[in-house]
Amino acid sequence: MKNAHGNETQIQNVPLLVAGVLSSLASLTHIAIIIGGPAWYRTFGAGEEMAQMAENGDMYPALITSAIAAILAVWAAYAFAGAGLIRTLPFMRFCLLGISAIFILRAALGFLVVLFSNHPSVQEWQGRTTFMMVSSLIVLLFGLAYAVGTAQRWRHLTPK
Repeated sequence: MKNAHGNETQIQNVPLLVAGVLSSLASLTHIAIIIGGPAWYRTFGAGEEMAQMAENGDMYPALITSAIAAILAVWAAYAFAGAGLIRTLPFMRFCLLGISAIFILRAALGFLVVLFSNHPSVQEWQGRTTFMMVSSLIVLLFGLAYAVGTAQRWRHLTPK
């Protein structure tokens, strides 16, 4: 693979490459959800309220989903930079650590919601435990890919 300068680019870290691909796919999925409309919001677990807002032409679901897609695209760029596919981005260590932590914390919180789904404070999640379990497993995979890749590349991610 050649970079923008015509030089050969070598993948320097497979976990970060995987993290970048996963984040890119997640970003594209969020864009597809906007295009797919209310049925897609329901299918992908956004909740009935978001689906109904989309049905009513409210821009809120599209704006929130667009913001998530944009964040995931930026995170993919950081993973690809860490993997050596694109140039180094600002604050590489801080951002890759933060991205890893956010994904892993989201997974942990999802598992806690499932664990305590009978507790009155999480009653609104009743019926969504399958979504929470599956999505938590997925984001745990993302977080682990970022964390392992970041740990492997740590000394090469020095601030410049």
